[in-house]
Amino acid sequence: MPTMTIRSQIPTEPSPAVAAPSAVPAQPTPEPAPASQEEEHDRDHQGQGKGKDKYDDHDRDTPKFPHPKLRLEIRDLDHPGTVKFLGAVNASTLLSDAVKNVQRLLYRSAADKHTTCPPTRSVTVILRDMGGVAYTTGTDLDPDHKEIHFSLSYIASHIPSTPPSRLPAELIGVLTHELVHCYQWDAHGTAPGGLTEGIADWVRLNCDLSPPHWKREVKIDDPWDKGYQHTAYFLQHLEESFGEGTVRRINEGLRSTREYEATGFWVRLLGKEVEELWGEYCGSVRDEDGKGTA
Repeated sequence: MPTMTIRSQIPTEPSPAVAAPSAVPAQPTPEPAPASQEEEHDRDHQGQGKGKDKYDDHDRDTPKFPHPKLRLEIRDLDHPGTVKFLGAVNASTLLSDAVKNVQRLLYRSAADKHTTCPPTRSVTVILRDMGGVAYTTGTDLDPDHKEIHFSLSYIASHIPSTPPSRLPAELIGVLTHELVHCYQWDAHGTAPGGLTEGIADWVRLNCDLSPPHWKREVKIDDPWDKGYQHTAYFLQHLEESFGEGTVRRINEGLRSTREYEATGFWVRLLGKEVEELWGEYCGSVRDEDGKGTA
């Protein structure tokens, strides 16, 4: 069974090219005219579309997040899932962009003193034949090195029902979700699993990578930490209700919390019990739908 290991490290910015000597004397470069208020406003608001905000880390003078070494390991080159994966995405670009999106949405910028990005040093994506969809784990080396195991069987069996135009988004969506687990905090392992999974899908949602079947819906007995997209839409409601950066504050709270305790955690962050916040969200969904699902 052929195997393949592809190692890819995010390239550093190239050094500026050195101009060749010229016999023609250089002409003085005129100073640019000061930017108008309108131009400054437009520049400040670049990148504020869906899944982005004006704090996007694109300014060369702004401290940059450390980029991990990225590796792709393929355990079976002949597997139909491998063929579909390699034919749909550029793995190097996919992983690099997904890491940047995760860092931006959870930590805004490396200069932000109110959030602390974990020191993840490497991420290895392993495509192999296994049950389930995907999972993330640490390595034997140390917790700063992560592995994402992605099922070739899932890619081969589930993806055929996905329209070809959605294939890249589905693959990128799954890997973005798993990359969140490489970068999020979890109150030293005591946070509800539904919350950490919900944050992962909240990032996927805000990267415009949600599958067509996702929707805001609640059932009468659903818990707030049901997880995945169900909790992701609840977190999006909190983001809209309490302002941009609310989910970042929740994630940062999970960093500074030694042991998660629901009452103190949510009241300290948002001033209300989580069950009250969940009730308000359920009410807003029912108001939008005009009915509740029992």
